Amino acid sequence: MNKKIIKIENVIPRMDYSQFQHPINWTINKNEHWAIIGPNGSGKSLLIDILIGKHALKDGVIICLDENGLQKPIKDFIKFVAFRDIYSLTDFQNGYYQQRWNIGLEEDIPIVKNILFKERNQEWINYLISIFKITDLLEKKINLLSSGELRKFLIVRSLSTKPRILILDNPFIGLDKSSRKILQKVLTDLAKIDNLQIIIIASDIHDIPPIITHILPIKDKKLLPYSLKSDFLLNYNLHKSLFQSKINESLLPHLSDKNEKNDFKYALLLKDITICYGTRTILKNLSWKVKKGEKWALLGPNGSGKSTLLSLIAADNPQAYANDITLFDRKRGTGESIWDIKKHIGYISPEMHLYYHKNVNCLDVVGSGFFDTIGLYKKCKENQKITALKWMKIFGIENLKNTSFLSISTGEQRLVLLARVFVKDPSLIILDEPLHGLDMANKQQIKKLIEKFCTANKALIYVTHYKEEIPTITNKVFTLSKQ
Repeated sequence: MNKKIIKIENVIPRMDYSQFQHPINWTINKNEHWAIIGPNGSGKSLLIDILIGKHALKDGVIICLDENGLQKPIKDFIKFVAFRDIYSLTDFQNGYYQQRWNIGLEEDIPIVKNILFKERNQEWINYLISIFKITDLLEKKINLLSSGELRKFLIVRSLSTKPRILILDNPFIGLDKSSRKILQKVLTDLAKIDNLQIIIIASDIHDIPPIITHILPIKDKKLLPYSLKSDFLLNYNLHKSLFQSKINESLLPHLSDKNEKNDFKYALLLKDITICYGTRTILKNLSWKVKKGEKWALLGPNGSGKSTLLSLIAADNPQAYANDITLFDRKRGTGESIWDIKKHIGYISPEMHLYYHKNVNCLDVVGSGFFDTIGLYKKCKENQKITALKWMKIFGIENLKNTSFLSISTGEQRLVLLARVFVKDPSLIILDEPLHGLDMANKQQIKKLIEKFCTANKALIYVTHYKEEIPTITNKVFTLSKQ
């Protein structure tokens, strides 16, 4: 007989916005490892938030049981790791995006080792640091971790208290190939060593790790019948019905290569760039040329300096003034403002996503792309609102126009921020892991949209750890390595 570990029985949340189509029923037994899978906005993260007690219940019960059948508090039994957890570690709520690169303005930002070694079981912490291979992160400030490094750190931190259940929200995105293999092996080993059970939230079938035994599909806030992983992977009809993108690249407006913003020869010229933070060298003697219209893939492992390099190009990093950098045929430090540079650029990154925590509606977030602000600090003109709404329609998210950005799923937020990239018809498109957290169908459609949008005179820099995600129009590669 299977021993129940978690039992959700006839649960109905109190607030209407958090309710599913039917009362929630789900049982997790000992030795089962689950993947909750479904499209963006289907209710995956909402289900977990209900499980861990973030929503008051109108009806039903949620019970956690230990090995002896005794009920345990959820907070002692379950740990949930999501990218947004950085908010609990540092003052991102009151920070601003460019501050990440301004050394001297973040004295209160904690160092990785100071957070990890707050736990009493230092032997266990050292073991986790070793198997996750994050020794090189210990002296780093939290806000200077790359998105991949941040994910590894958050997982180690959550495991430090030895939970019975570890829930991971899209754990493999943002990790390089080597780190993904390490995480898969670590999860398998920990399940054997410490009786740990895993639940992952996934938006892509390819992100289901070997350790998973059971699949719970979700669509439109409705739990579909669960199945064994082996059965689910062969159910292609279910895959097709789960993932149906609303993105329509055929709605793209006609774009002219004669835009006045295209009047340059080089999008960027970097010569012997060196960037240091304290005693750490991030980039050393780096040179790179990107001509108008060239399509580049920027590759490299976690921590190799890709985000730092992009911060120089996007005019967010003050160390640009100490280096030989020319953007759109104009040398940095010759009187141009950052807004003169940014008007040419459409940019998205996982780090930028973290700082977008303003409680504004999604149409205003898309419209902020006209002003290159994190949050809308200028009011859109009527024609700009019309353009922003057109891009929301292209991305299939016009239904979210009056919805608070903070109330939608992470995947939906990513679609909103992608629409923001394109509103001003930029000459240089910088896409740093743009498909983060998107479901299978949306990934395919956005890739097509990028390929159609990037006409002859538009330059593209595309960052990813998944080579299959690189648009087919990309024909040049610039690879960084760790210093």
